[in-house]
Amino acid sequence: MRRAVCPGSYDPATNGHLDIIERASILFDEVVVAVGVNKSKKGLFEIEERLEMLRKITSKLPNIRVDSWEGLLVDYCRENDIAAIAKGLRSVSDFDYELQMAQMNRELTGVETLLMANNPAYGFVSSSLVKEVAALGGDIEHLVPAVVYERLSEKFPKLGR
Repeated sequence: MRRAVCPGSYDPATNGHLDIIERASILFDEVVVAVGVNKSKKGLFEIEERLEMLRKITSKLPNIRVDSWEGLLVDYCRENDIAAIAKGLRSVSDFDYELQMAQMNRELTGVETLLMANNPAYGFVSSSLVKEVAALGGDIEHLVPAVVYERLSEKFPKLGR
């Protein structure tokens, strides 16, 4: 079975994330959408909330599993028989960073990285930018899945008004 992981903070998940997850699900038998746990960083959503939203978002994709990991991603890959990491690229600066990470991951464990060009419609979308615009009441509904928009509306009462 060909397995890949789509890692991220997913705080929150965006339509750009979902696009990469859907495209990876076509290429691999199983894709694990893995939320990284960084105990020194406080996110907008708790890890369990992110996992729950991701399960709802990906529920129509039969070969997706949602999980979390802490520590080195390549250790998680080794422990779960995952041979590839699938990541999206929005910009040249993403490429510079991701290439270095891909080379390190391959050197450490042999895990390959698939760098996928993003859908241009989501080239400017990031979780941090979505949170910033949402906090100021801007319209981000078209940038995130419906369940994420509902949760953001609970956190930011000005959203969409």
